Amino acid sequence: MKKKTLILVALLFTIHSQAQDNKQDLYPDFSEPKDIDGYNLVWSEEFNYAGQPDTLFWNHEHGFVRNEEFQWYQPANAVCGEGVLTIHGRKEQIKNPLYRSDLGSNWRNREYANYTASSIKTDGKKEFLYGRFEVRARIPVADGAWPAIWTLGSSMEWPSNGEIDIMEYYRIDNIPHILANAAWGTERRYNAKWNSKAIPFSHFLEKDARWADKFHVWRMDWDEEAICLYLDDELLNEIPLSETQNGSLGDFRNPFKQSHYILLNLAIGGMHGGIPDDSAFPVKYEVDYVRVYQKKQ
Repeated sequence: MKKKTLILVALLFTIHSQAQDNKQDLYPDFSEPKDIDGYNLVWSEEFNYAGQPDTLFWNHEHGFVRNEEFQWYQPANAVCGEGVLTIHGRKEQIKNPLYRSDLGSNWRNREYANYTASSIKTDGKKEFLYGRFEVRARIPVADGAWPAIWTLGSSMEWPSNGEIDIMEYYRIDNIPHILANAAWGTERRYNAKWNSKAIPFSHFLEKDARWADKFHVWRMDWDEEAICLYLDDELLNEIPLSETQNGSLGDFRNPFKQSHYILLNLAIGGMHGGIPDDSAFPVKYEVDYVRVYQKKQ
């Protein structure tokens, strides 16, 4: 009888501990960055302050930028507070100051943007060659939302500069997916070679029906041999650097053997975002921290 009681107590303790762990996933993590064996922490952005993202680290993108997206990027939609950076996606109309009706199919012929959001990047301020990158975030999953964590190489034109998508979320054939990708240059300008993995969002919901309510950790391990992309320690994609050589437009260089900078953005609509569900707006993309470790010499 005593043995059964002890087993029951142990079981209840385990259930309670798991419930506490799951509850912690709903909130920002205010603990100090962890030590990782064999690595030094070389930079962390914890967002433990109020106001705009720190200009020592971050630049803003402005207006219509890429991919025929619907949103107007503006600094006002990126706000730090309560331990997180929140990028707000809003349904609101902004007049395009560069509007020209005579330019054909071009972002300049769009008189208004009907959505706003933010995109911030560390170019020229924090750039890294190799390391372990960890980003803890809670992403919006409404139709039309296209959040991303990514890097770009610090030299050469896209895609010969190299792009790494540590995280993208959008719909493919109207089915939501989480993606982990890399792209590099070919023989044609603006034409990328991709190594892409798209995992149906249902894969994560089957593990946890409340997945979208929680913060998750996206990780990149990048060295001279490969780029490995993880979500909550699950390997999503491994990209050997032996396969990532640019074409002649990129001088046959390997763009993943140069420094990269980090981008955090919330796009809406466009080439991959799809048609937004206006009833879901405003939406929020919350980033708890960005941490970069590099191997000890």
